[in-house]
Amino acid sequence: MSDETAKGVRNQVVGTAKEVSGKVRDAAADLTGDTSEQIKGKVQTLEGKAQKAVGRVEEKIGRKEDEHEMKKAEDRLKKH
Repeated sequence: MSDETAKGVRNQVVGTAKEVSGKVRDAAADLTGDTSEQIKGKVQTLEGKAQKAVGRVEEKIGRKEDEHEMKKAEDRLKKH
């Protein structure tokens, strides 16, 4: 697994945690009527979604790099 793939997976996990935390914060603020906290919760949720999206792209790039490296290694083995 390339560094880019691992970084992508890590960003997806952290993004999911932020998204869930933001949803909880938003819901708690809704119950208490704290609009400022509710907005912060919504922002945190969006940040998490964005981080997950970045992570998915990073993971795809990393997997393509991994595939390319495997192809190069296979080609070198075929030559010998």
